[in-house]
Amino acid sequence: MTVLLLEDEYPAAERLQRLLRQAAPEAQVAAVLDSVSGAVQWLEINPAPDLILSDIQLADGLSLEIFDQLLVRSPVIFTTAYDAYAIRAFKANSVDYLLKPVKLTELTAALTKLRDWRLALGESAGAEPQPEDTSAHRLERLADALPRPDRQFKTRFLVRSGEQLLPLPAAQVAWFQSRHETTTLTATDGRRFVVDYTLEQLESLLDPSQFFRLNRQFIAQLPAVQRLHPHFNGKLLLDLQPAPSDEVLVSREKAAAVKSWLEG
Repeated sequence: MTVLLLEDEYPAAERLQRLLRQAAPEAQVAAVLDSVSGAVQWLEINPAPDLILSDIQLADGLSLEIFDQLLVRSPVIFTTAYDAYAIRAFKANSVDYLLKPVKLTELTAALTKLRDWRLALGESAGAEPQPEDTSAHRLERLADALPRPDRQFKTRFLVRSGEQLLPLPAAQVAWFQSRHETTTLTATDGRRFVVDYTLEQLESLLDPSQFFRLNRQFIAQLPAVQRLHPHFNGKLLLDLQPAPSDEVLVSREKAAAVKSWLEG
């Protein structure tokens, strides 16, 4: 089984490849790509993979745009922190929809589902589909039968202040930073707390209309972003309030997505 992996965060891509080796040792990753444009170019010149394992938010836009530009016959398993995209995802040959951080048991179950569907449809025996019943149509009907995630985003965090635990509303969070394997939360009033979450976990807990993963170190809430400055090689330098001690740089590939998020 050949797999095309679409993921713009290096740690997440590494994690998915590690999970894939455990869930399906026979799988071969044909390519790891981080952008819509790169995926479109790859799919135009290469044989269709047996499976596409794709994040929805890529460096230059939503991976769903790939399916607007190309007729993709490969089944897709989507991985994302943003379950608001579920309905659109299921219209794109989707086999399953996994919320980050992806768990081995969930990926294994999704791959098992794909194998079972192929057996039921006769694909594993080499049966040819009838003209009026193409693979894309069958996958669309199967996808329509899947339940849609119904998730509530996190509204508060329990933080430690001295010997006390305090509930802090998510609305009072300015930004999160990951540094030396520790994640800190900075409140709008400048207080800082250590939290027991990775940024990858926080992506699946926070409302994507309010919070954005700026880079590997920072997730910021919308009001905390004060200014954007053009930087070298198409990057953006962001001013956050309260100001962190480290520079907050957004890659050239992600700059357009950040601007789109800020515009609403």
